[in-house]
Amino acid sequence: MDVSLAHFLQQVLSNPALTVTTLLTLGVIFVNGWTDAPNAIATCVTTRCMRVRSAVIMAAIFNFLGVFIMTQLNASVASTISNMVDFGGDTNAALIALCAALFSIVVYSVGASLLGIPTSESHSLIAGLSGAAIAIQGGIGGINMGEWVKVLYGLVASLLFGFAFGWLVCKAVTLICAGMDRRRTNGFFTYAQIVGAAAMSFMHGAQDGQKFIGVLFLGMAFCNGQPSVTGVMIPIWLMILCSTIMGVGTSVGGERIIKSVGQDMVKLEKYQGFSADLSSALCLLVMTVLGIPVSTTHTKTSAIMGVGAVRRLSAINFGVVRDMMLTWVFTFPGCGLISFVMAKLFMVVF
Repeated sequence: MDVSLAHFLQQVLSNPALTVTTLLTLGVIFVNGWTDAPNAIATCVTTRCMRVRSAVIMAAIFNFLGVFIMTQLNASVASTISNMVDFGGDTNAALIALCAALFSIVVYSVGASLLGIPTSESHSLIAGLSGAAIAIQGGIGGINMGEWVKVLYGLVASLLFGFAFGWLVCKAVTLICAGMDRRRTNGFFTYAQIVGAAAMSFMHGAQDGQKFIGVLFLGMAFCNGQPSVTGVMIPIWLMILCSTIMGVGTSVGGERIIKSVGQDMVKLEKYQGFSADLSSALCLLVMTVLGIPVSTTHTKTSAIMGVGAVRRLSAINFGVVRDMMLTWVFTFPGCGLISFVMAKLFMVVF
């Protein structure tokens, strides 16, 4: 399969389905950078370690680096996404169904983000791909359960490990700094939290960037008449393209989501913000190395809850947590159903 940039551009200009797929994928990457950037920098901003604009710029840079560097070192998350579903042997129909899946993700994600609620584009992507695969294959035979089960692992792991890592890191920091001067430790954690937010932004790019690279790579394969991307190396230019779009999306920011995640759910001090950023970045690193796609929103939110639980469970605003959980619960059936319907419609129209 020819994966050169020149060949790709030629295909985009000659194949309307690939054109739409590319535009939709880049649109989803942009929306992901826009809506998930606040999750990476929320604690850093709400503890007043950084101004919003500076934090957004920093997140944009490290999102770019996370996508580009981590995809070269370990692209197993992209591989999991690419092999999670089977669109069948008709690659033209598969490309149309992929368009429908991406369309459903944009509709669902933008709608939720306009309400100021952190969305999980990761789960929207998985639901969208699954709904389209079921539509084109006429049943669950379009789902590769060997890969899809990693999604279930990631769903549980992001909640449990995020909470556990948050609690453990914050508890360790509390014990280590128990006898230290408060003003000096606050000065240290101001800079430490900036580093933690940068690490969180890097790992956000590493996780979410790979997912969408996997989708666009799959679209390229369909356009070349190949039903899968097994054994094909992801080209450097594709990593640069996707990481750049995510960085631009991140630069748009999202102050409403920063407030929702960083202020409404639990009130954080600087050492707590550092603990949440470090623990969520570590959890994402482990999941990325293992090739398990997880929601960065799930992971960061769970880490914040774990940090808040060190002091007392009542420090957590469970009303905000409930609203977020309801959004996540509806993502799979909601986005999956939109994708299923759109895939059926697209295949009739086109």
